Order: sequence, then C-alpha cells, then structure tokens
Amino acid sequence: MTDHKITPDAPVLVALDIAKHRHEILIEVPGKKRSRRLTIQNTREDYDRLTTLLMDYRRPIRIAFEATGNYHRVLAHHLGQAGFELKLVSSVALARTREALNNSWDKNDPKDAQVILHMLQIGLVQFFHDPLAFGTNDIQEISKTHDIVSKSKTELWHRILTHYLPLYFPEAERFHRSSRTDWFLAFLEMFPSPYFITALTKEEFTKVAWQVVGRKVSKTQLLSDIYETAKASVALPVSEKSDAIRMFRLVLSEGRSLIRQRNEIEARADDLLSDHEDYRLLTSVPGVGPINALTILAEAGDLRRFRHHRQFLKFCGMDLATYQSGMFHGQTKLSKYGNARLRRTLWLAGQVAILQRANSFRDKYERYISHDRFNKHLRRKAYTAIAAKMARTVHAIVKNGEPYRPFFEGVSPGGRTSLCSGRGGVNRPRR
Repeated sequence: MTDHKITPDAPVLVALDIAKHRHEILIEVPGKKRSRRLTIQNTREDYDRLTTLLMDYRRPIRIAFEATGNYHRVLAHHLGQAGFELKLVSSVALARTREALNNSWDKNDPKDAQVILHMLQIGLVQFFHDPLAFGTNDIQEISKTHDIVSKSKTELWHRILTHYLPLYFPEAERFHRSSRTDWFLAFLEMFPSPYFITALTKEEFTKVAWQVVGRKVSKTQLLSDIYETAKASVALPVSEKSDAIRMFRLVLSEGRSLIRQRNEIEARADDLLSDHEDYRLLTSVPGVGPINALTILAEAGDLRRFRHHRQFLKFCGMDLATYQSGMFHGQTKLSKYGNARLRRTLWLAGQVAILQRANSFRDKYERYISHDRFNKHLRRKAYTAIAAKMARTVHAIVKNGEPYRPFFEGVSPGGRTSLCSGRGGVNRPRR
C-alpha cells in the first residue's frame, strides 16, 4: 500500500451484507493485506461486540451496506450512534458491479460483502440518512401507515362494488359519490338489501334513515329516490338472518373502521406538521394537500440537501435516460431508478393541479396539448412533464423559503428565468 493510505487518518473500511437473522461482515484495515471476515447475529450482544471491535482500531470507521427491507435500519442506527460514518450502496449498482467483477449473476452473502467493500474502496456509495437520527421517523411511519390504510380501504371498496352490491343491492351503486364519506357504508350496514327497505313504509324508512345519510342537500328527495329504487330492485332475495348478510355487514364494518383510521391519521399528521415551515410551504403549491406534503417530507426528508433540482429529480427517478449501444439509439424516457412513492405522489399532485383554474401547471399542460388535445400519447407526455415541474417546484420553494405564487413571470434578480415559467417553483415578480 502507498504511504498516504496508512496514515492515522486512513479509515477502516467495513462492508456489511444485511440479512434477516445474521449479517456477513468484511473489514479492511489500512496496512494489512488481508481483510477480516466475521458473522454476527441480529442480537444486541453481537451488535455491542462489533462496536467494540471497530472502536479498538482507533481509526475513523467507514461502513457501507445495501438497504435490505427494514432489516438494516436497527443495525445502522446502532452503528451511527457509536459515531461511525455510514454509507448506502445502491441495489442496482451492486448487482451490476457483482456481474462485472465475477462475470456471473451468481450471488451469496460473502460474495456480496466483497463487492460492497470494492464499491466502498472506489467511492461508489451514497449518503445514509437515519430517519430516527434526523427526526423524520415519526413522519415516515405516519405516511406509510396512511398508505397501507388507504390501499386496504381501496381494495375493500372494490370488493363491495364488484361482489356484494351486484348480488344484494345492484342499484345502490349510483348513490355512491365518494369513497371518503362514511354515510354510504353506514347506510348499507343498516340496509344491506332492498328488502330491508321495502319492509318499511316510505315514511318509516325516511324517519329511520334520516340521521344515517348525514348532511345532504335535498335529503328528502334522496331518501325518496332510494326507496323507489329499492322497490324495483333485482337483488337476490336473501334472508335478514342469513350468513351472506352477516358477511356483508362484516365487510362494511371493516370499511368504516378503515375510514376512521384514515381520518385519525390525517388529523394526527396535521397536528404534527402544522408548525413545520416546510409543510406550510409545500401546501401552498397547487395539488399538494396535507397527505401529499406529508409523503414528500417523509420520503425526501430535508429537500435542502439537494443542491440542484436535477439531483432531486434523480432521487425521484424522474431523470431522463437513454439506452444506446453502437448504432442503436433507444427512446429517451424516465429512468424510474428512484423513490417510487415520491414519484407517484408528485404525479398525483400534478393531476390535481391541472384541474384547478389559475396556476402555471394547468397553463403548461394546456400549452403542451394545444395542437392535438385528443392525442393520448401526447397527454401522457404532458402528465410526465407536469410531474417533473411539480418536483422542481417543491424543491425550489423549500430551498428558497418562499411560498408558491402563480403567474409572476419574468426574469428574477441575477438574470435567471422565474421558477414558475416552466423551470421550477417559486415565482419572483419582475423588478
């Protein structure tokens, strides 16, 4: 080895291959030709043993690992609290490097540790941000739990709309307006079949169902319409005490429970972030509501750590990539090698923004499709452009600390184009 690698400041390089129950470790000490191998179990005793071993080298410690589910989080936090420098290895880069080094796709834990060590040696690593250490763990858990509950509610709604209603009350679907409301499920829980409704007189039904349907405009007309619809229904004639109705009500009860859980999570998120400056800035952007802002903060953390919006676009997987080999030149498209939840959130926020009236997102979308409004391929490209603009915008407003202001076009101080004119987020008035 060269002399500069064996100075007291030369770090000890540690490669971790994370697994569920045990972890393979490879340690390279400056001045020694052979790396040290060891295996530790996923226990506190082995964590402490590894920490003590690394501290005994009395050198800076640089540790690299691949994100493996959530199994790396506990060990990484333990090592980070000990003061070691932590690096993250991209799973895609690890796979490509392993194939290049071994001329094979074959993998095993010791081999992966060797490849991770090689990537650490050449600097092909990323920064690791521990959510607990950086104060974003609670935000991430709220965001992920909301996502789980929302997906469960969507799946349950599909079961109701495609299985239970076609059998037991087919005509009720036309009274369903929004999956965010609880009244429709509460009504079906009380009247899961039209035969429950027609067993009552119209006046009796209106009196019983009056409080269930909630605050509705023309409530009397709505209940009258439901009653007349029930009289002409073609639903299966199932008994009130049948197991089929019990199962239907069980599913409806689960759906109402998921709605309550989602509302509770959203209220908690608003309470937690109401005083958060970045949260207030993000919610000023058209299309970015409380949950979208929560997801952006949970998945991206502090957006100021991205020095340029292109870095943020690459983190989201919204950077452009082109496959080229020899004379072949493929189509340029999104790389999608990034955070999928963040990319989806920006896409959905863009869809909402272009439906609103006065903002630069809708203006850009209209200009993009103006020469062929019915071209589906062009509209899809326009949606992608709006999502990328959304990413640039949220990065700009957080980095500059200014809320979104629509249609302040012109040249900002320093000769730069205003960020709302298709290149970013914060809008600066012409001076």
